[in-house]
Amino acid sequence: MKILVTGATGKVGSRFVPRLLQRGHSVHILLRDSKKSEYLKNMGAEVIIGDLSHPPSLPAAVENKDAVVHLAAFFRGATDQQAKEVNLDGAAALANAALDANVKRFVFASTSRIYGPGHNRPASENDPAQPIGAYPATKFAAEKALEEICARQKMELSIFRLAFVYGENDPHIPEIFPFLSQWHPARRFHMVHHVDVGQALLRGLSGNAAGIFNVADDAPITIGELRRFYRQNDPPEIDDSTLINPWEGILNTSKIRESLGFRPIYPSFYSALDAGTL
Repeated sequence: MKILVTGATGKVGSRFVPRLLQRGHSVHILLRDSKKSEYLKNMGAEVIIGDLSHPPSLPAAVENKDAVVHLAAFFRGATDQQAKEVNLDGAAALANAALDANVKRFVFASTSRIYGPGHNRPASENDPAQPIGAYPATKFAAEKALEEICARQKMELSIFRLAFVYGENDPHIPEIFPFLSQWHPARRFHMVHHVDVGQALLRGLSGNAAGIFNVADDAPITIGELRRFYRQNDPPEIDDSTLINPWEGILNTSKIRESLGFRPIYPSFYSALDAGTL
């Protein structure tokens, strides 16, 4: 299968592209600067120079591709306008180009953060979105735009709402501690290992995977457990309000299990720890 991947040098993409190559796919990666991709080129990926913020560069990137896996996003450090230009406008431009090129499948990595607070139970795919902040808001807006675009000519669209992604030497967990400084140590949230992100995305490429799917492991973890493991102290003043809704940040994963046969290879942080894959 000929596949275009965006965000190939990011946290998810840099670990997913090798999995595609190992399975014998013809992988093309969209980059603004080819210098950042030497290790992926050495594995067999082909670089296409283009920019999500420059729509005229996209038709050539999607030409003769069977599928697009859209992983690129602007997250921390982005202004609201930058987040919109990449996460929403860029996604829509890429999907429109793919549709014009008769690409059959479009796989989109979204975020579980689109749910926000207030569900009082694990969030499921049919729950209303309540995104707080530019990143989840623009990702949810991109979901809606992609659904409309892909429906025009029945391009199969798979949207994966990822829990907090970790593993395979990703520094993501230590990076978040400053942003969670007031979280009560008993506050839980859902995570998912890179290996399981990869198997979810591969299911999206296999066909008959249209729809929106939560992707998470089986065992939400508390911030206190992570702090202890990474030798981080609990803050001296703890905000009990973070425990008002104990289900915030927890996902219902029954749909991906029942529809796509997904089972986490690493069902908990501790199983990944035991396997030496943190």
